[in-house]
Amino acid sequence: MPIPKDAAIDSRLDYRWVDLRTDENQLMFKAQTVMTAALRNFLLERDFMEIHSPKLIGAASESGADVFEVKYFDRNAYLAQSPQFYKQMAMAAGFERIFECGPVFRAEKSYTSRHTTEFTGFDLEFSYIDSFRDGMKMEEELLTNMLAKVKEKYGDQIKELFGKEVIVPTLPFPVVKLRDLYDELEKNYGYTVPESEKNDLTTEAEQLSFKWVQEKYGHEFLFVTDFGPEKRAFYHMRDENGIPQGYDLIWRGVEITTGAQREHRYDILKKQADEKGLGEDVKFYLDFFRYGCPPHGGFGLGLDRLTMLLCGLGIKDSMFIFRGPNRLNP
Repeated sequence: MPIPKDAAIDSRLDYRWVDLRTDENQLMFKAQTVMTAALRNFLLERDFMEIHSPKLIGAASESGADVFEVKYFDRNAYLAQSPQFYKQMAMAAGFERIFECGPVFRAEKSYTSRHTTEFTGFDLEFSYIDSFRDGMKMEEELLTNMLAKVKEKYGDQIKELFGKEVIVPTLPFPVVKLRDLYDELEKNYGYTVPESEKNDLTTEAEQLSFKWVQEKYGHEFLFVTDFGPEKRAFYHMRDENGIPQGYDLIWRGVEITTGAQREHRYDILKKQADEKGLGEDVKFYLDFFRYGCPPHGGFGLGLDRLTMLLCGLGIKDSMFIFRGPNRLNP
């Protein structure tokens, strides 16, 4: 017999193989299957190649923090936080258009309804772009196509069992600069943050931005641009004013993507890595760019977070098997 729906989520996760025997859970993973296939097929039709990068790596993939260290024979290794460096290695190798669907690991002691220590990431990277806005255009078309496929097959059932409408968004998605968004949230809802926090998006601002974008544009998605350099990765390209050339994408009040044009020029990339104290840690990565690399950019999505937002659930409910700071079983 299925576990009662009103049982506590952690109790249900102890017996996940029983908990999954519900119409809602069966539907959720059927929808996730369509979601993943739609993302993959959209890119295959546009001449992307699928790669599979290593998850055991010799150096922390983004910074020295939030990585799981594992014993690797006579030395230490790390579980990959992201396929980012290898996606860019593919650009330097002339692959031009690639994507990957695979596990991602984050050693974050977060206990929110949307964080997990292992999740399934869907990442892509492509070359010969003119700006980070090429990535935004690719992503909005990718997600619109995906939601249309999910709605076509399971939209009615998702509405019936989860009470959530699968809305196929219109193009283009609304875009706002970070500072302008904070101005709008203050003007419309009295929401303020200290000046020192306005170079990044707070969780509360993310959530409130959903109300704003619905009221102003009748839309569920919002691109936010012009973040502060201290809050962006060292490999994000910056313009002449030092503004990172990237964006966050918010869906239903939750960030689902950080995307950017990457810095492909070796000298500038090395300088930006040194500024963040990462020069030696990422030396192997910097070597990818020594002999030239085309302008490129990309982004990543978490399939579990997309599923969570599609069905209006928490992250623990939305994964086949959840992993968090206090959970390694079943």
